[in-house]
Amino acid sequence: MTYAKRIHQRLTEGLDPVLLQIEDESHKHKGHVGARPEGETHFHVRIVSAAFEGQSRVNRQRSVYRLLKAEMDERVHALALETLTPAEAAR
Repeated sequence: MTYAKRIHQRLTEGLDPVLLQIEDESHKHKGHVGARPEGETHFHVRIVSAAFEGQSRVNRQRSVYRLLKAEMDERVHALALETLTPAEAAR
């Protein structure tokens, strides 16, 4: 299973998002620290979930990182995160 699929599975199970977009941006980081020629090291994730209601931006991101700990430990070097509530996404 690709890391993008693993990320999708873990975030879907953990946060029940109404929207989840995952983009592999590894090609933009070629030659940077943590980049690998085969990719799947740098991702942009946009996630909209009611689970974020009442949480600060930092706590939302901590929730995502907790869910993706195994992927971060194994291969994923960086995540660019957009963590929104449904109301914020509707604006």
